[in-house]
Amino acid sequence: MKTIKNILIGVNLIGLLLIFNFSVKSKETILEEGEFVLLALAPIDPRSLMQGDYMDLRYAITDTIAMNKSSKRGFCIVRLYEDHTAQFVRLQENRTPLNNGEILIEYTSSNRGFNIGSPSYFFQEGMAEKFDSAFFGGLKIDAEGNSVLIGLYNREKKLINPK
Repeated sequence: MKTIKNILIGVNLIGLLLIFNFSVKSKETILEEGEFVLLALAPIDPRSLMQGDYMDLRYAITDTIAMNKSSKRGFCIVRLYEDHTAQFVRLQENRTPLNNGEILIEYTSSNRGFNIGSPSYFFQEGMAEKFDSAFFGGLKIDAEGNSVLIGLYNREKKLINPK
């Protein structure tokens, strides 16, 4: 009986490690191969802008999604300018159709709002003032619409370096 219990624990641990490694590998792939996109940040309640060692993020494009809401899950289609900033084109429920020059970003919605990209940016304690000038969230987005936040950028589209 104890042997079966130990085997089940071992199998579960191996399964958990495989899932974790797959998740890490998929994020690394997005970072290496994903399209670089700058999404404008929208103002949020200043009391919740800086909370300890992280910043709550809200992307301006989510206001457009809210006005065009079609479902709880779907894809926000954007067109990129040469400077990597994105312009909203439309919402759709599937990955296709996708026209030339368009990129899809997966979104979800809940009672708390729309999630497109990371909702928070974590930084070293005591560095909050450096991020006051954040105007864009820089994301890498893969062909499936998955995104990874890679940093915050100022109005001049320069990466804000916390050091």
